[in-house]
Amino acid sequence: MDAVFAVKFLGALFAIMNPFINLPVFLSLTSDNTVQQQRAMAAKILLYSTVMCVVITVAGTKIIGFFGVSIDAFRVAGGLVLLGIAFAMLNGKPIATHQGDRDGLDPDAIAFYPMTFPMIVGPGTIATLVIYSAQVHGSEQMLGFASVLAAVLLCVYVVLFFASAFGKLLSARMRVIVTRLMGMVLAAIAVEMVFAGTKVLLPGLG
Repeated sequence: MDAVFAVKFLGALFAIMNPFINLPVFLSLTSDNTVQQQRAMAAKILLYSTVMCVVITVAGTKIIGFFGVSIDAFRVAGGLVLLGIAFAMLNGKPIATHQGDRDGLDPDAIAFYPMTFPMIVGPGTIATLVIYSAQVHGSEQMLGFASVLAAVLLCVYVVLFFASAFGKLLSARMRVIVTRLMGMVLAAIAVEMVFAGTKVLLPGLG
């Protein structure tokens, strides 16, 4: 396994899919549900998120290629999207691109919208998956990519499965600290993405 590639991908993906950030939303949307119903919804979210991530990973580069967009241009655009999300996390503001309209939701549909999309698998997640999947070369990086994706999805599932317990343990202050920390990590990764893509698009700046 390519450890360097895996660590960078883990930092970016966990920061953007961070289940602890989405935990308060999940608890508010399922406040009238029993623990068993919450756990059933967590399983649905895992299924929907996994399917979306696999489809994006497999077809993402082909889709942007169809529109004539190079991976380096997408890397710059994706980096800017992630940078905007990181600034929102650092400033304690809602992440607009990862928010859904929660009014009048069908309880049976909540698992997909807004929890899976756009809360967990939103524009930032899509950009991260497309950019890093395009960098996969060889079996070691492929193994690292798959392992990180599986680990983050499992983490999302575990946190949502035990949402009622985590909700009692994780204070508002702890959520703020985690959000700020993940915002810094995401900002650093986003800057690196923008710089790497810009160097290719504008070689005279390198």
